[in-house]
Amino acid sequence: MRLHHLELTGFGPFRETQSVDFESFEHDGIFLIAGRTGAGKSSILDGVCFALYGSVPRYETGDKRLRSDHCAPEDPTEVRLEFTVGDRRWRVSRAPEYQRPARRGGGLTTEPTRAELEELVEGAWIGRAAKPRDVGLFLDEVLGLNAQQFQQVILLAQNRFSKFLLASGTERQSLLRALFGTRRYEEYARELGERSKAAQHELDALGERARTLLDQAERLIAAHELVPAEEAEGEAPLDLAARRAAVDLGQQRASYRLDTLTRERAAADDARTVAEAAHAERVALAKAQAELDRARNRLAVLEEAGPRIADDRRRVTRARSAEVLRAPLETAGRAERSAATTAELAASADAAWARAVAGTDDAAAGDLAAVVERLTGELAVWTAALAQEAALADGETRKTAAAAEVARLEADVVALDAQRALVPAELERIDTELETERAAASRRDPAHVRHGELSARLAAAIEADGLAAAQRDAEIVHRDAAAATAAAAARVAALLQLRLDGYAGELAATLVEGEPCAVCGATAHPSPAAPADEPVTDELLAAAETERDAAAAHERTAADAAKAARERHGAAAARAGGEGVEALREQLTAATADLAAAERAVERRDALAARRTEMAALDLEAEASRASLTERLAEARTRTAALEERVAAAREVVDAARGEHASVADRVAHATSMRDAGRAAVDARAEAHRAATLAVQARTDVEERVATSVFADAAEASAALAAPRDVETLAERVSAHDTQLGAARARMLELELELAGAPTDRVDTEASQAALTAADAARTDALRAESDARTLVAGLRDLAMQIDQAYAGVAARDADAAAIARLADTVAGRAPNTMKMDLETFVLAAELEEIVAAANLRLGDMSSGRYRLQHTDARAARGAASGLGLEIMDAFTGQSRPAQSLSGGETFLASLALALGLAEVVTARAGGVRLDTLFVDEGFGSLDEETLDLAMRTLDELRQGGRTVGVISHVAAMKEQLPAQLAVEATPAGPSVIRQDAAARV
Repeated sequence: MRLHHLELTGFGPFRETQSVDFESFEHDGIFLIAGRTGAGKSSILDGVCFALYGSVPRYETGDKRLRSDHCAPEDPTEVRLEFTVGDRRWRVSRAPEYQRPARRGGGLTTEPTRAELEELVEGAWIGRAAKPRDVGLFLDEVLGLNAQQFQQVILLAQNRFSKFLLASGTERQSLLRALFGTRRYEEYARELGERSKAAQHELDALGERARTLLDQAERLIAAHELVPAEEAEGEAPLDLAARRAAVDLGQQRASYRLDTLTRERAAADDARTVAEAAHAERVALAKAQAELDRARNRLAVLEEAGPRIADDRRRVTRARSAEVLRAPLETAGRAERSAATTAELAASADAAWARAVAGTDDAAAGDLAAVVERLTGELAVWTAALAQEAALADGETRKTAAAAEVARLEADVVALDAQRALVPAELERIDTELETERAAASRRDPAHVRHGELSARLAAAIEADGLAAAQRDAEIVHRDAAAATAAAAARVAALLQLRLDGYAGELAATLVEGEPCAVCGATAHPSPAAPADEPVTDELLAAAETERDAAAAHERTAADAAKAARERHGAAAARAGGEGVEALREQLTAATADLAAAERAVERRDALAARRTEMAALDLEAEASRASLTERLAEARTRTAALEERVAAAREVVDAARGEHASVADRVAHATSMRDAGRAAVDARAEAHRAATLAVQARTDVEERVATSVFADAAEASAALAAPRDVETLAERVSAHDTQLGAARARMLELELELAGAPTDRVDTEASQAALTAADAARTDALRAESDARTLVAGLRDLAMQIDQAYAGVAARDADAAAIARLADTVAGRAPNTMKMDLETFVLAAELEEIVAAANLRLGDMSSGRYRLQHTDARAARGAASGLGLEIMDAFTGQSRPAQSLSGGETFLASLALALGLAEVVTARAGGVRLDTLFVDEGFGSLDEETLDLAMRTLDELRQGGRTVGVISHVAAMKEQLPAQLAVEATPAGPSVIRQDAAARV
């Protein structure tokens, strides 16, 4: 992994965007990040870590104040980093959560956390992720290191440098667990423990099941009394074998009992079969005796009904003979009744005809049919005249209406001509007025524009008057703020000058005879500078800087406010056109009056134009109406003449058809009544003659048929007739009696033959039924006893099998549970584990041995062969984590001692070697990620000149293979040894800046 470019905006001590070009240090291989304390050197590494992981090592447990305190509310905060992993170049941008001014309304709003990841593909940046969570997941795959691993192998952060060396076993275990991800081994141990508990629980459950089954078998044996009384009174067996043998013995006794009960049940079955056969025989005999009695009684009843059945048989025979004559008899009756009825109707029709022709020439007519035919022909002629008589009144009405229509149309034509004569004069008058109003209306649009301009200028003038006072107040506030800012800046400058003047005295106050100077490294201090009378402390300088920054912020705010006030006032005055409010108000009043007059002229113009258009349209419409009226008048006159001709012709026809009657309708009605009466009399006479002929023929036919039948006359035959349903009922009753009588005689004969030789006394079935019931009860008891015995045998057999299976499972599971328990105890660091080291600690100890081996390659060189790190797995006291101890082997004494016994410089060298060894091992475990960029954030101030040279040579070796190493320090000797430098400086205004140019290489 190689870093290329870093941009910090509004981050840490940096307000403006600061850039770091790491590629410019690739030639040197190692560079120094220099600057005074508090300037922001470590903030560069904070920015790198924040860009990649969204967190900062120094703020892991404290306030995450990543946004610069120097930022104004509207200033942005962002970190952007370009880096390469393998052959792919990436750019990540992040911004923390902070407060910014709301875009709408007042107050502040929260700007959420933001992140974006891009990849350089063929010269163009392509987006890969755009949300903080997605960016984090993507970078986990790209980097192959988590935040802790990164801070341990690439970013050796301040305050963490010696933590790993001096940590306790428990602390070192937590750090190694995070770096190597060995928590899964702890999960393995926990899972094995759970499996051991589960195996023991399963073993206990199997044993309890075996004991429960054995107890159940013993209770079953005792409940069914399978143990002799003398054995039951003795002591129960306590060992498993004896109890199991007792179960087998009980099972054998239950089988013997089952055999005995099976034989008893077979005997009961045979006894019941014999009893059942005997009872069935007696029941059949009793049933036959009872049925014979019933057959005799039935035959007696049927023979007693014989005379009545014979009478029914005679009635059926005569009714069937009379049924042959039913149709002729009924026909003769109907014919006689019809002849009488038609004779009466003919007489009534003749009387009606006589009344209709009374007093007329037709009263003495002999041929009635000829009269009817003549009247029918005359009615046809008079009916046609009747239609013309009905239409004559309607024709007169239509003729009168047509004449009235002609008169009305003639009057309308005259009135329309009089109205059209007035139109030309009215149109000329409207044209004159319309021309005048059009001229006045043409001034409306200019008046409207003039009125709008004056309204806007008047509003701007009023606004300008109101903004003038606000402008004066804002300029006064700006003036006062500028004076306060200048005074605060002067105060800070004065304090800084005093601070610089007193630096020598402050440094001299910290010198100790025999210890090297932090600036020149000398151990002798012959002429230390005197301290200042009033030293400038960091608190005093920080307070002055805070006051200056607050004053500067207030000045910026006041300047912005004053500028905005001037701009608003100038814009309002420009919109007003330089005129005063009163003058513009008078002009607006006059413009309003002109606009109102023009609007009224427009309304009058539009009304006149509409009136003229309406008049012209009405004239054209009147002209079209006159043409239509003329055409309709001609049609009305033609229609009137035609109606007069049709009415005269119809009147002539009606007069001829009416004759002596009041109307044609009266004559038609009188003739129709005469014709209908004559026609009815002719028809009635013909129907009476036909009915009389049919009656004579029917009577003759009946007399001939009766003469050949069994009856003496027609009256006797009519008396013998019966309804078909009644005849059928009688025939069925006779047939049923005959059938039943034959069946009864046959059944009685059959039963007498069957009971021949049997006793005549009644058979008693109660004794045989009692014997059968007793045999059935005995068989049921035998079946129940056999079933219970069979269930007992099967239950004991199943329990014996389950007991054997349960104890076999206990034996098999006991070995597995013991093996799992031993493994779980060993992995958890319990006996038989003599080292008391759990699995995770064992794995971490192996990793620690590799780290120590890699660290000793550099520590031996840096300590001139005196010191070596060594891993110890000695057991720690009071239950602390064991197996992760570190000691220092001193070659001068040949003894090992704790790392805490090293001096400050020795601790630094051992920590640096250990950190570099840890970085190499973690890198190898992370998939062999190549580390092309490395940072060391430590002061180096505790090293003497010789040791510092050794440390620098070690760091210089890290450049091999194209690696770039960045070192953060304020030691003057390192500034001389490392020409490639990155300077971080605090400006007088407060924010820091980064210089990376020729000046930074001094």
